[in-house]
Amino acid sequence: MMREGLLWYDDDPKCDLAAKVGRAAKRYTQKFGTSPNVCYVHPSAISASSPARDVDGVRVDSLVTVLRNHLWVGHEQVRRLAA
Repeated sequence: MMREGLLWYDDDPKCDLAAKVGRAAKRYTQKFGTSPNVCYVHPSAISASSPARDVDGVRVDSLVTVLRNHLWVGHEQVRRLAA
């Protein structure tokens, strides 16, 4: 679960999803001092023309509650199952 994140708006039609995620991740790192590992986007942002699912270690996934042209980038804790 992501506890803290950065909501990034990017409607530049000249940039693909990977470039937008890269810009949002760079700003997140500047602001929080650590790299993000997840980015949620509106489902329409992930299509056959821009199938980015991982951008430089940032997992990209869709979430219907994220508005179009917005990216919600942050650090998600990895849950470990008890043995």
